[in-house]
Amino acid sequence: MFDRLREDVRTARETDPAAKSSAEVLLYAGLHAVWAYRLAHWLWTRDSHFAARLVSQFTRFLTGVEIHPGADLGRRVFVDHGMGVVIGETAEVGDDVAMYHGVTLGGDDPRPVKRHPTVGDRVTLGANATLVGDITIGDDASVGAGAVVVDDVPPGATVVGNPAEVVDGDETEAAETADSVDEGREPEPVATDVDASATADDADGDANDDDEAAATPPEPPACCGAAGAS
Repeated sequence: MFDRLREDVRTARETDPAAKSSAEVLLYAGLHAVWAYRLAHWLWTRDSHFAARLVSQFTRFLTGVEIHPGADLGRRVFVDHGMGVVIGETAEVGDDVAMYHGVTLGGDDPRPVKRHPTVGDRVTLGANATLVGDITIGDDASVGAGAVVVDDVPPGATVVGNPAEVVDGDETEAAETADSVDEGREPEPVATDVDASATADDADGDANDDDEAAATPPEPPACCGAAGAS
């Protein structure tokens, strides 16, 4: 158990650049919420549902973070700031996940079924991101601040907006660069068939004129012609 506690403290220090010491990290509400969830989840899995919910609600009162005892959180989950975070009963969160204030893993089905998101390993959930329904967020994905996600997110993808859409910064930048180059380049002249035919006709005409000039002998001078006639 103490190994898990030290692991969580180390994760908080590595994830939060504002953390100056381990003692300071021990004051983090998000860290308290995760630790209290571990206790509540332990009680929940042993059918002590009332006691588990009591711990969960008391933790919500103290930290502003509400994690249902039935949710399944992996190792090294870090909740930064924490206020307003809500994680539903059937949510599944992988290892090394970082989430910021206002994140919601909500359900979309009134029946007691799998109705909350499944979040993979090493996922980042931005502030006020809302994930709804039985969807899957792939490993190493990132959800932008304020995004509303209602569909699966591929591994390694970044989604933003409402509704959230996948964005790829590298491809977008390359396309913009190509467009700017094309706009700055002057179009090269293209010879049409009509122009080519006209050029060929002109060349043939010049050649014919030269042939005719060579085939027709020059007229004799007037004086010579008069002498010969006489």
